[in-house]
Amino acid sequence: MIKRVFDIVVSFFGLVVILPVFFIIAIAVIVESRGGVFYLQKRVGKNNKDFKIFKFRTMYTNSDKKGLLTVGSDDKRITKIGLILRKYKLDELPQLINVLIGNMSLVGPRPEVRKYVNLYTNEQKKVLGVKPGITDPASLKYSNENEILAQFDDPEKVYIEEIMQAKLNINLEYIKTRSLKSDFKVIIDTLKKIKRH
Repeated sequence: MIKRVFDIVVSFFGLVVILPVFFIIAIAVIVESRGGVFYLQKRVGKNNKDFKIFKFRTMYTNSDKKGLLTVGSDDKRITKIGLILRKYKLDELPQLINVLIGNMSLVGPRPEVRKYVNLYTNEQKKVLGVKPGITDPASLKYSNENEILAQFDDPEKVYIEEIMQAKLNINLEYIKTRSLKSDFKVIIDTLKKIKRH
């Protein structure tokens, strides 16, 4: 209950404060390439239920049909403004709407696409027992995931067999010990990491 109140208060005031930034980003996205401002992608949330996650569109329209993973910083599907938004995680800002709606939390295991969730073991599915978040300890550790994957000939294989497994283990540990205090620390650490970029 306290976590939900915290999510509502922070997401509401966060959206109010960054509203001018929203408008600037929206204009930049529309001016550079055809398509909508937001990219709505189906992800898997709490209790294994699908929901639509909000992001600023950083790719050319229909680019997701060419693959779900983003590899490296020179992915030709990404727009110029998209590169900037991704670098500073600004494309994730609309997820404050998801938090306000209630299908996401500020901190929680990052929501995965169904294709990869279908590969989870019963133990790993325990991460679906809590609301997904905008940030989590696993995302902090693998903030350079795209660059790591870019080093391999078969990035999806490496993602499934190594990175996804490691992130799930981190998140399973997180949900065992999570608290408002630890969530607040994750938020601060996330902001620090973004600032260093």
